Amino acid sequence: MEEYGKILIIAMPVFLALIIIEKIYGIYKKNDTAPLIDSVSSISSGITNSVKDVLGLSVTFLSYEWLVSKIALQHLEANVLSYCIAFFVIDFYGYWSHRLAHQINFLWNKHAIHHSSEEFNLACALRQPIASLVNLFTFLLIPAALLGVPASVIAITLPIHLFLQFWYHTKHIKKMGFIEYILVTPSHHRVHHAINPEYLDKNHSQIFIFWDKLFGTFQEELDEVPPVFGITRPANTWNPIKINFQHLGLLIKDAWRAPKWKDKFTIWFKPTGWRPENFEEKYPVNKIDNVFNFKKYGTQNSQKLIYWSVIQMLITLLFVSYLFENIAKIGLPNIFIYGFFIFLTIYSYTELMDKNKFAVLWEGFRLAIVICIIGYYGDWFGLNLVIPISNYIIFIYLILSFLATFYFVNFDFKTNQNQYINS
Repeated sequence: MEEYGKILIIAMPVFLALIIIEKIYGIYKKNDTAPLIDSVSSISSGITNSVKDVLGLSVTFLSYEWLVSKIALQHLEANVLSYCIAFFVIDFYGYWSHRLAHQINFLWNKHAIHHSSEEFNLACALRQPIASLVNLFTFLLIPAALLGVPASVIAITLPIHLFLQFWYHTKHIKKMGFIEYILVTPSHHRVHHAINPEYLDKNHSQIFIFWDKLFGTFQEELDEVPPVFGITRPANTWNPIKINFQHLGLLIKDAWRAPKWKDKFTIWFKPTGWRPENFEEKYPVNKIDNVFNFKKYGTQNSQKLIYWSVIQMLITLLFVSYLFENIAKIGLPNIFIYGFFIFLTIYSYTELMDKNKFAVLWEGFRLAIVICIIGYYGDWFGLNLVIPISNYIIFIYLILSFLATFYFVNFDFKTNQNQYINS
C-alpha cells in the first residue's frame, strides 16, 4: 500500500499537468475537448480509484505469488528478460479481462465508469472503478507463473502498464502511420470508447493492438463514421461513486423482478445489457437509440459553480497527497477513516455539480465528521506537526465549503434556472 502511494504522489502531478496542457492546446486550436466540469468528474473518479487501491479495498481469490510458487517450471531473476515477459503477459491478461468486462453483464459494472464520459480526453482515462472489489483474472497470468517471473516484477509492472494507457485518451492526435500496426493509438482507442454500432465492443487491447487482430475484435476508425462517446445507457450524473454502481443496481432490480428463477440466476452471466423478456417495455431505462441525436448530460451550471468544483477537486488532491505520503504514520484503522472522508468529500461536491439540493446535507455531514476526527485525535492525523495551524485552516475551509454549498443550492441554482427558462 505504502509503495503504491509513493508512486501515485509522483504520477498525480504528471497526469494533472498533461490534462492542463491538453486543455490549453484545445483552447488554442479552438477545439476544446475537455469541458471543465467533465474533467472534474473524471479526475474525482481517478481519486476514488487510487484511494481504494492504496487502502487495499479489493480481494484476490488467487494470488500470483501463490500461483508462481506452485506451478513455476523455473525461477527467473528480476532482470530485463523477466520484466519484458511480465509486460507481455500482463498485456495479454489485460486484453482478456477488458474484453470479458464488455461481454458479461455483472463484469460490466466495474468497467462502465471508464466509458461513462461523453467526452474523450486525457482526464477520462482516470475514470477508473471502485466497484472492482474482487480480482477474478489472476489465472490469466499463468504463462508468467510457469516461466517463474517473480511476484515483485509483476507488482512493479502492473502500475507501469496501467499508466502507459493514459496518453492515448485524446482527440488531438490523429492516425500515426506504421505505429497503428503495433501499438494501441488514440485512433484505435477512440473506436473503443465510441457507442456507434460500427464500433461497439471493438479494440480491447491495452498496449499492443495485435491482440484484437489476432482474436477478431479489431476495428479501424472510419473517416465517414465520427466516433460518439459515452455509454448507451447514459450515466446522467457527475458523481463517480453513483456511476460505479448504476449497472449493478439495475441488475439487482431486474433479478428481483424476474418471474423466472432461471432469469434471476443467468442475468449476471448473460451478454452485457441483456434483460429478461419484455423488461424493456415493462421497466424501461433511458437508452440512446440514435448516437447522432441525443443531448449530452449537463446541468446548465453557472461558471461560479464550475470554478468552485475545480477548487474542491484541487483541495481534495491535497488531502489525498497527504494520505499517500503518510500512510505508515497514519496507520490502521485511521487510514480507512481518512479514506471515508475522501469518498464523502467527492460524493458531496459532485452531488452539488449535479444540482442536487441534498448536497447541503452531505456537506453538513462532512463538516460533522471532521469536527469528530479533530475533536478525538486533537489534529488532522498528525498534520499539526507539519503545519501548526492546520486545525484552523481545515475548519475554515470546511465552514466556507458548507456556506458555499448553501449559497449554490438556495440562490445560484434558482437564479440560473430562471435565466435558462427565460432564455
